[in-house]
Amino acid sequence: MAALSHDERMAALTLADVYPYYVTKAVKKGHSERELLEAIG
Repeated sequence: MAALSHDERMAALTLADVYPYYVTKAVKKGHSERELLEAIG
């Protein structure tokens, strides 16, 4: 079985997979998790 391409791996990601990274990035930029949830929702 061939390895997935970068695009295929990115397409397979869910919000649950990337959410922790979004929280970390938002906090580093001085925002709260609540602000992130407002932006997503």
